[in-house]
Amino acid sequence: MSTEKTDNPVRAERQREAIEWSITYWFNATDTQLPRILLIGDSICNGYHGQVREELDGTAYTSFWASSRCVTDRSYIKELTHLLDEYAYAVIHFNNGLHSLDTDRATWEAALDDVIAVLKAKGRGAKLVWASSTPLTDPALTVKARELNTIAARVMAKHGIPTNDLFALVEPMGKEQWSDVFHYHEPAKRLQAKQVAAAVRAQLA
Repeated sequence: MSTEKTDNPVRAERQREAIEWSITYWFNATDTQLPRILLIGDSICNGYHGQVREELDGTAYTSFWASSRCVTDRSYIKELTHLLDEYAYAVIHFNNGLHSLDTDRATWEAALDDVIAVLKAKGRGAKLVWASSTPLTDPALTVKARELNTIAARVMAKHGIPTNDLFALVEPMGKEQWSDVFHYHEPAKRLQAKQVAAAVRAQLA
């Protein structure tokens, strides 16, 4: 992929939601003794990041970016580039999907390719792990999440990036584990955090 496309990808502008948000934390921001990892996702990531940090205490410093941005949003790569410029990360565990459920599939796939190009070009050798999007209590929305996961699996295979299958982890759970259509109660968040931490730890070995 060309440098021009990596630095300034051209995409059809995404229609934004009524509320857009972005949360970034760099924990242990001045410490350098341990490797630093970066978690990227949406409110699901925001739900488990604190427990991942606990799981990796003494092993790695945790940073995270949780956002409503779809990879096709005009600001996604600008924000991602800022994160990559600030620190070197040993592992980047990333996801994008639940805010992309109604995004044109071909556009989303091409934008995901662009994001991976940026991660590889600016990630300073970070190992990459993709996380599949989690199911929802609405079956119709779960079908959409599964479609995006299928596309992402094809993209990750092309780039040689392993997948942490959070969809498969959560799918068998009873609906009592969800706190609403999208989100989870603490026991389910803890299970996700343990699996995320294990996926990151495997890349640190």
